[in-house]
Amino acid sequence: MDRKDFIKKGLMRTGMFVASAAMGEVLKNDIDEIKELEPVGFNHLPNTESKVLENTVLHKANTRGHASHGWLDSHHTFSFANYHNPERMHFGVLRVLNDDRVDAGMGFGRHPHDNMEIISIPLEGDLEHQDSMGNTAVIRKGDIQVMSAGTGIFHSEYNKNKDRLTKFLQIWVYPNKRNVTPRYDQITLNQSDRHNKLQQILSPNSDDEGVWINQDAWFHLGTFDKDANAEYSLKKSGNGIYAFVIKGDFSIGNIALNERDGLGIWDTSAIDITANSQDAEILLMEVPMSLK
Repeated sequence: MDRKDFIKKGLMRTGMFVASAAMGEVLKNDIDEIKELEPVGFNHLPNTESKVLENTVLHKANTRGHASHGWLDSHHTFSFANYHNPERMHFGVLRVLNDDRVDAGMGFGRHPHDNMEIISIPLEGDLEHQDSMGNTAVIRKGDIQVMSAGTGIFHSEYNKNKDRLTKFLQIWVYPNKRNVTPRYDQITLNQSDRHNKLQQILSPNSDDEGVWINQDAWFHLGTFDKDANAEYSLKKSGNGIYAFVIKGDFSIGNIALNERDGLGIWDTSAIDITANSQDAEILLMEVPMSLK
């Protein structure tokens, strides 16, 4: 598969139908599908406004894709729906990192996914989930939600509140197993366990801390006082790490990051992070740099 075909497949196979029940708006892509891919990793990374070093790429918040649909305001770190940047298709197996705001009483109508690991992290408000497996649940800040779409699943997500909006991160990761039985899970974590340290929220292991997915990936959240620091050692050789600043300012090595900035790093075994503001929040996503 040549680069052009790979980029097209990476964009068009992100498959999602989203709809506002009240407004009837529908955005359509093809359904998620993973076929045999070339190694994915570095060739997509730089864009003209990124600061690229030997093994890092910096995605500033204001370089992300943006879509405003009235009820939904979304910023896309990587190509998604109508935002297409061939140089920002994914970071390794991290395919989607969307920063979404959903207005009161609105949401994503019933839509399908398959063969994708989908993680939701609420930042403000709450979101009701319903799916074709019979699950109905509400996620709030402090919760982590995961779906293994596998052979196929339909679900919807709504902000049922009449008076406040919802903000959450929607993350898609390519799985290392295709056509698994669809699965849903959510957990509530003790947010105090991430004060001035990194709290694991996701891993490949069902008996480990946090939720689990079908991929050799580990996610951590941390909330830090100003000048507090932490070291993160990668769990698996060959993985890269993508840091996303949820709130405040950080430094990773000598690179300064501000709110909603993202930094991808590969060919490293550990990173050092330092908070440059009070109550700064960061999400670290360690992922394979190739899909095997």
